[in-house]
Amino acid sequence: MTKPLLLKDCMAVYSDGKTLRNYDILINDTVIEKLEKNIQLTRKEAVVFDCSTCVVLPGFVNTHHHFYQVLTRNLPQAQNSKLFPWLVYHYDVWKHLTAEGIYHSTLAAIGELLKTGCTCTTDHHYLYPKGVSEDIPSIQFEAASRCGMRFSPTRGSMSLSKKDGGLPPDSVVQEEERILQESAGIIDRYHDSSPTAMRKVILAPCSPFSVTNELMRETARLARKKKVRLHTHLAETEDETNFCIKRYGKRPLALMEETEFIGNDVSYAHGIHFTDEELDLLAQTGTAVCHCPSSNMRLGSGIARVREMLDRGITVGVAVDGSASNDASDMLGELRQTLLLQRVRYGADALGVREVIKMGTENGAAMFGFGNIGKILPGWTADMAVFDMNRIDYAGSLSDPVAALLFSGACHMTRETIVNGKIVVEEGRLLGYDEEDIAARVNDLAAEMLLKSAQG
Repeated sequence: MTKPLLLKDCMAVYSDGKTLRNYDILINDTVIEKLEKNIQLTRKEAVVFDCSTCVVLPGFVNTHHHFYQVLTRNLPQAQNSKLFPWLVYHYDVWKHLTAEGIYHSTLAAIGELLKTGCTCTTDHHYLYPKGVSEDIPSIQFEAASRCGMRFSPTRGSMSLSKKDGGLPPDSVVQEEERILQESAGIIDRYHDSSPTAMRKVILAPCSPFSVTNELMRETARLARKKKVRLHTHLAETEDETNFCIKRYGKRPLALMEETEFIGNDVSYAHGIHFTDEELDLLAQTGTAVCHCPSSNMRLGSGIARVREMLDRGITVGVAVDGSASNDASDMLGELRQTLLLQRVRYGADALGVREVIKMGTENGAAMFGFGNIGKILPGWTADMAVFDMNRIDYAGSLSDPVAALLFSGACHMTRETIVNGKIVVEEGRLLGYDEEDIAARVNDLAAEMLLKSAQG
């Protein structure tokens, strides 16, 4: 029988909006059994961690990502591009993606997320190269299981290639009948509807400029028939707005209304270019937004109106977005960016640390359909991030140790990360696989893709 875990004498525990000092956390199996002072257990009875210099937060929930883009971070030719030309350039590299590349980029992205406090993530994989015969979601679930990550990927899709007026080459899109058939199959094989599942499935046509309205609508109907959630990119750039108006005579959100792709089971990545009326509609329909501040800055896309969304009651989560438009999977760093970028737009009191933590934990869990995840409370699932504050980069900041994680710090790595009651990062190292080996293999695969792209 596995011993309980005891986090002893924590400097600070962030619990449901409160900072608790010198509390202990007892984890039994997958659940937080006790949160109180002076829990008396010996090292024979439990695995004990001295947390006297540590801040413990609920594990973060990353609401939007593209794992395969780890293989194309920081490419010189796209370092100064806006979204549409950035995509066109990258598609000619991404078309050379292999099953091995998908597996190792998934390991690398999840590893980086775990090491920066994320315990639950999605991945929006919409690229299906014709040279990959293996089942891509199965590859990713295998990698996530190896890492110990709580995983709720979106089965993405693209059906409009260049010949249809879209951006990608023919070799990475799929026929719509096949998309719907495979989407149903992956739900049947992997989706777990329980509130604390380790595996959930979401359906996610890539964007209004990547699929037809018919596919968007049929995907929404399939998801509701199967009782899973929906996701897509929306209102990310003015180019997207102009594309939709030119092709369909409507703004992106109006297209979502027309195709039934709106509601309390839907989340949109980015959501930068919504009008006042559109924000009101999101609030009325319960539609959520995944905020991607680093990517939005990186591509010069704009600043999402997060403060106004929250004031309207819109559920907003935090996301690192793809590793080629960030170019990192640093989840704690993304919370810091969320905090600071809103202040650029709205002023120094625009967004507080506690609001951002809620966005990065409870809100993300809610929009994915998880329950009892996102808080450190007795009876809740034991997903948490342990940050050691006994470091030079936090010196002088401990009057508010929880806020110090967002305002201070030069390194965003955890000491321990716990998912579903299991240690997956210990003393700053991933358990289950060798980080350096994965990094070396990813570098080799990235070089191979670039070489193939250069050869045509």
